[in-house]
Amino acid sequence: MFKVITTAASMAMLTLTSTSVFAIRFSETFDVSVTIPTAEFHVIPSDTDWIHQEQRLNWNPVTSELSPLRKQFDVKNENGAISARLYFEPYLSNGNDTDDIPLVVTFNNKRLTLNPDEVISEMDGRTGKRVGLEIAAVKPGDGYKSGDYYGSVHMIFEAIAP
Repeated sequence: MFKVITTAASMAMLTLTSTSVFAIRFSETFDVSVTIPTAEFHVIPSDTDWIHQEQRLNWNPVTSELSPLRKQFDVKNENGAISARLYFEPYLSNGNDTDDIPLVVTFNNKRLTLNPDEVISEMDGRTGKRVGLEIAAVKPGDGYKSGDYYGSVHMIFEAIAP
């Protein structure tokens, strides 16, 4: 009889313990945001999950080349054209200035420089359009040097009113 009571008590404790295990709760908090562009003027990535994250130019060991980064943007300026420029000359660096790799940035098939230039025509600006961005490495004359390279590309877009 004592054995039956001990077994029953053990089972009851196990049941209570199991119930309390399932009563544990987990909580997660994360940020949510959205940018809703104005109908009048916007230049936004078509796929927005990449823009604030580091992007990789893939290395091809067979050809010893870096593949370009290609993305799409949705653009519109109800008042006309759109110009773009670079804030600074973009390049990849491994910390050794002699190994820097210059980057060429094209937007809507037009190479961006430090000076503003029209990249979306007045007609395309008024109707809106999806255009490509390409960031490509310029192979140094003596080839790429091994290492970990990092860099930034900062583009500025402005609405051009007629």
